[in-house]
Amino acid sequence: MTDLSIVIAAGGTGGHIYPGLALAGAVRRLAPDARVSFVGTSRGLEGRLIPEAGHRLHLVDMIPFARNVGPRRFLLPAYTVRAAVQARGILRRERADVAVGMGGYASIPLIAGARLARVPSLIHESGAVAGRANQLAARLTGNVATAFDVRVGEFPARVKTRTVGMPLGPELAGFDRAALRAEARAAFGLTPVVSMLLVNGGSQGSARLNDAALGLARRWRDRDDVHIVVKAGRANVEAVERRLKELGGDAVATCVAYLDRMDHAYAAADVALCRAGAGTIAELAVVGLPSVLVPYPFAPDDHQTVNARVLVDAGAALLVPDRDASAEQLAPQVEELLADRDRLAGMGAAAGRVARPHAAETLAAWVLELARNGRHRRRRDAEGGR
Repeated sequence: MTDLSIVIAAGGTGGHIYPGLALAGAVRRLAPDARVSFVGTSRGLEGRLIPEAGHRLHLVDMIPFARNVGPRRFLLPAYTVRAAVQARGILRRERADVAVGMGGYASIPLIAGARLARVPSLIHESGAVAGRANQLAARLTGNVATAFDVRVGEFPARVKTRTVGMPLGPELAGFDRAALRAEARAAFGLTPVVSMLLVNGGSQGSARLNDAALGLARRWRDRDDVHIVVKAGRANVEAVERRLKELGGDAVATCVAYLDRMDHAYAAADVALCRAGAGTIAELAVVGLPSVLVPYPFAPDDHQTVNARVLVDAGAALLVPDRDASAEQLAPQVEELLADRDRLAGMGAAAGRVARPHAAETLAAWVLELARNGRHRRRRDAEGGR
């Protein structure tokens, strides 16, 4: 059976879009003749990232699904119905065999549209706590894939749930630290005796972690055995670079807006200081990098703390509350880790034990199974109606 059509909803932030792109790549590897297209909105990063990746993007008129959207919250039901009808039309035009929602408000209309069009559907939950959009979408589909083992009661009892992991791109899914390390460290200009701390506050950066990195750079400015790489975010990079120079920390720290080669950053680093988004947790596990995790304190349902527990409980990470994430309090913990190579090796191994590097292929296999079963069922129904 060839030319299966898969439609994926992935919109808003990179946390939904990049796993969606990883899934699309895995689908193409497993079924080269499959057609993959995407659904999103005009608001998010999908308008740039999905076409750049070579995929067709359909737009629906949907507003963010949140508790507090001001007066527009009264418009949410109308927007949802209209977007669901638009999604149904997209599915019919694409002759879709399956619809996949990667979470976030862009997924709701696609899964609702699939219900209207009688197309099999599946959603992927990236966090250890189910997002509100996925909790709603789960009522419209019987299939939920999760990145982590979510809590009992997160989804309706009738829903079939499988823990598949977080779909990652091939550069991380096939990560080989030993093979990459020398090249990666050379790319950052590190000698063998220098330890690297990677500070990563996510795609937009984190003011809290940027401040901590500045304080650590000031504390370590006279050392020649440690280097900090700060992914500060495009909006923050100039200010952080200026402060580094003012503090005399630019000799031991490099500030970047974005890291084009995250595999190099992970391979070169000895410890990471990060927020605890679902994608970050999955990546740290796959690359086996010890970490100090500072969950974002205003995440809905404190889900970043629950995400962090995946690595902390495995012995792969330390957990530091946001209120305690100052350079003064972080420095002793990071210094202790960097000084204990045996402990770092044990933490890296522990991270690897909870990793799911083949998540994209596992999820793609389920998606293709639903697509093929759905096509067989429709063909059987059509023949029975003759």
